Amino acid sequence: MSTQADHGRELIPRPEQVPDALRAALAVVEPGRLEEMQRTKDDAFAKAVEWQSLSPVRSWVLAWARDIEIARRPELSARRACAKSDLEHEDPVVAQEALRKLSTVLDEAMKAVRE
Repeated sequence: MSTQADHGRELIPRPEQVPDALRAALAVVEPGRLEEMQRTKDDAFAKAVEWQSLSPVRSWVLAWARDIEIARRPELSARRACAKSDLEHEDPVVAQEALRKLSTVLDEAMKAVRE
């Protein structure tokens, strides 16, 4: 677990990539999403059984690790919020730039959790 990355202030340390640790972290940084997390976890485990593959579970872990990475880093969270606010802007250039910024935030968070 990291306690202070090169990315500035963090609300909590980066959690381990296991369901219980991710749930505990989400309860701190975005508790309103706990039901969504459980629902998507149930779906991932059901698909894993149906497909006889762990890939849905791995994808679930990475997606939530990424979202928690964003939420635990205020600067990254602010960049995501700013980008999301312009995604449906009437000016297509502004909307396209917002999509690029959001993609950059998601990529940065994913890179951090894969280190």
